[in-house]
Amino acid sequence: MSAEDKLAVAECVYRYATGVDTRDWTLYRSLFADEVEFDFSSYDPGRPPVTMAADDWVAGLKPLFGGLAATQHMMSNPLVELEGDSAQITMYVRAHHVFDPEDPESYYTIGGYYRNRLVRERGNWKLVRVNLNVTWRLGHPEIMEAARAGRI
Repeated sequence: MSAEDKLAVAECVYRYATGVDTRDWTLYRSLFADEVEFDFSSYDPGRPPVTMAADDWVAGLKPLFGGLAATQHMMSNPLVELEGDSAQITMYVRAHHVFDPEDPESYYTIGGYYRNRLVRERGNWKLVRVNLNVTWRLGHPEIMEAARAGRI
């Protein structure tokens, strides 16, 4: 088990957060294999896990995050398990979403952890499974749909 590989896997997940928060969709897309399983059923129980093209996933996120004034995804405590060219990482997340910075009622924060799977492709670690597990919520979840709809 290489410390270098463990760091590279963790940094991939850190870049995942950075890509979303800075709206750098090129960076964000570069972190995924071409096809990825996304499981956000813990966030939204009506949303079953889905396997889809990474390009389609990124395109679907742009309207939501473009409708928010700011986000901050804080990632910590990476635990990496390596097996050859495959890795699994569990990492805590606290994701703060702001719709209107002037309105103190206009935020939504979730906490929990990601349990993701990555593979090494041409020397780079790529996400092939993203699994969010929400353990707590604070604020106003309705701002997420308002952001997606572009309502201010």
